[in-house]
Amino acid sequence: MSRVLGFVSALLLRAVYRGSAVEVCRQLRNQRPLSWAPFYLTRQNSYRSVCTAPSETVTYQELKQLLKSKTIVIDVREPWEIKEYGQIPGSINVPLGQVEQALKLDPSKFMETYNGKMPSTSDKIVFSCLAGVRSKKALDTAASMGYSRALHFPGGWEEWVKREFAERQR
Repeated sequence: MSRVLGFVSALLLRAVYRGSAVEVCRQLRNQRPLSWAPFYLTRQNSYRSVCTAPSETVTYQELKQLLKSKTIVIDVREPWEIKEYGQIPGSINVPLGQVEQALKLDPSKFMETYNGKMPSTSDKIVFSCLAGVRSKKALDTAASMGYSRALHFPGGWEEWVKREFAERQR
């Protein structure tokens, strides 16, 4: 009975939210307050079990491995920040304010504008910024647009530089 109730609750929750199932699951997994949900849904925890969305963050070590594959890394800082401080090798600069429009472009226009491969909704994408705040916003934007394998690196450029420097000192 509780499984059926959990499934029905998840369906109702998705209908109330009118968002993607992935985003609803992310909010549930992160245990954010569901102030927009009806009272009877916020009082039950059984709907959490129907969420199977993968973790949305990636560690430094995981990112190092992903960079060896065909994962697309998008740095959402402003161009002046990239020029002044640097960027993760192989990343594409798409400022946060342009992420939604950039992900709607056709692949040739994306390549022309951002000098990188346009990700498809099924590609693994990692968003990065300085310290994880803007990359989380970019992740939420991409997830709402159907990018089901989008992740973000919460440590951002600050953690990358610190870890890379430490590795080179060994």
